[in-house]
Amino acid sequence: MTTEEEIETAATHDPAYAKPLPLLDGLAAEFYGWCQRHELRFQRCASCGTWRHVPRLLCPECASSDFEWARSSGRGRVFTWTVAARAMHRAFQNDVPYAPVVVEMEEGVRMVSALIDCPPEALEIDMPVEVVFEDVTPDVTLPKFRRAGGGRQRS
Repeated sequence: MTTEEEIETAATHDPAYAKPLPLLDGLAAEFYGWCQRHELRFQRCASCGTWRHVPRLLCPECASSDFEWARSSGRGRVFTWTVAARAMHRAFQNDVPYAPVVVEMEEGVRMVSALIDCPPEALEIDMPVEVVFEDVTPDVTLPKFRRAGGGRQRS
């Protein structure tokens, strides 16, 4: 019989990709399903039009449970970041220093991700970015970001 821990480990680990993977369950599975199609979509309330992320059952504005997965423009701006000088997980050891970024999307939602073409020392508040997708396993595609064409390209 499979334990809950074995199920979670199978869903979040692929031997070909050493870094932790998201648990593909519930609304998160729907979000990552769109990412696998290389489409960034967020929930948008069908009652009041409020965009939301991370996926959840009820709208934080009007408490409606009616929503759609609306396509994002894929464009946003760096809202903030932090620099990790020491890996928080051994799989990230070769990446230090790295900077997880919070991107504020044009739709108003914010998401934590990685900026793939910008060293930490070149990050700037309000730097324009656009989504790119990294197919890390056959089942998981991660949304990441790169500097948008209008952003400064210093490094």
